[in-house]
Amino acid sequence: MGIKVAKFGGSSLADAGQFIKVQSIIRKDRMRRYVVPSAPGKRYDGDIKVTDLLYRLYDEVAAGKDGRDVLNLLIQRFMGIIQDLELAMDLRSELEQVAAAIAEGASRDYAASRGEYFSGKILAELLGYDFVDPAGVILFDEKGQLDMERTQKSLSEKLMQHRRAVVPGFFGSMPDGSVRTFSRGGSDITGSLVARAVQAELYENWTDVSGFLMADPRIVDDPKIIDLITYQELRELSYMGATVLHEDCVFPARKAGIPIRVLNTNRPEDPGTLITDKYPEGRPKKIITGISGRKNMCVLSIEKNLMNAELGFGRRVLEALEENGVSFEHLPTGIDTMSVVIQEAQLEGGKLEKIMERIEETCHPDSMEVLRHLSLVATVGIGMVSTLGTAARLFNALARAGVNVRMIDQGSSELNIIVGVSDEDFGRAIRGIYNYFAVEG
Repeated sequence: MGIKVAKFGGSSLADAGQFIKVQSIIRKDRMRRYVVPSAPGKRYDGDIKVTDLLYRLYDEVAAGKDGRDVLNLLIQRFMGIIQDLELAMDLRSELEQVAAAIAEGASRDYAASRGEYFSGKILAELLGYDFVDPAGVILFDEKGQLDMERTQKSLSEKLMQHRRAVVPGFFGSMPDGSVRTFSRGGSDITGSLVARAVQAELYENWTDVSGFLMADPRIVDDPKIIDLITYQELRELSYMGATVLHEDCVFPARKAGIPIRVLNTNRPEDPGTLITDKYPEGRPKKIITGISGRKNMCVLSIEKNLMNAELGFGRRVLEALEENGVSFEHLPTGIDTMSVVIQEAQLEGGKLEKIMERIEETCHPDSMEVLRHLSLVATVGIGMVSTLGTAARLFNALARAGVNVRMIDQGSSELNIIVGVSDEDFGRAIRGIYNYFAVEG
């Protein structure tokens, strides 16, 4: 058996009871040699995540206040976990130093990173593993971007010296040594980097759900778990709104050919979801892997006779968007038509009118039409490529659900079919597709 890297999210480390669950999971498989923890999350509804407390501490101290009330909450939180675990360690003085460092000019990133840092300290003590500070081995460049090559080299060299180690997630360091964090959820990236550095057989991502669901449970009642998904399918579903893993965490693991398994700390016996580069040989591919979508879209439809023969027409349309600081989501086209799908939020402040005026000036279209309050629904599945009649079945499902399709867009990879429906039909469309493919088969 090869090395496994296990990353645990904030809900998996919210209190001492959750730390005990993590300890049990690690002990059940000695190949779980490297562990990446997040900061403690919420213990109950209305609770405050440790990272949010640290941001609050920074804001208060940076504003000239002492931040004592917030600091006391942080001390109580961490020392409560330590005492409940009956560990012989005391982090009070180090937590006090956080407030002092902020008062002396330490950054907001430094403050936020201490949640993972202290969580890692406690977990290393509990497991009897070495503690490795990622500030010395996960490296950012002068622009604040992850320096992948230097990080992989330094991280590999460092972890070769530690047979078993806890590496806190979420942060690294800038060239001047100051702490730099990833965006929220960035512990997923740390886990992927560690997995690649140690050439792991598997990267386990432990959270509070038993894997990816075929559809949003807020829309579909008790949707099925996806047992296997490819990186390509994950990318498509994540882009369209499905969220379990931090999107950027996929890249290091995928580049190294390391599969990822999403697992539930509270139900460790569940098989979870395996994310891999391709389907195993001989395993039949499911027609539909998952359904996800995004609301609040706008479609600008441009029509001009012989548009396809007019050199530079598409470029001029996109320049109109660029000049107004607007990016597009999709570009469905026909011989004489071009549709630009844009997030409604990007068009505030009269930008749509400015874009249309510019297109009128540079492209002289025969007509332009705006469709507002549109939702995009993506049906994703690698098996769609080789299955006849998938599109027909999809539109039949939508018709049965009473959903009017306003736009159709299929990617060149044939990995997904995206339909545009009115915002009010969004939930009905997802339920209709799910019931047709997942329930009826």
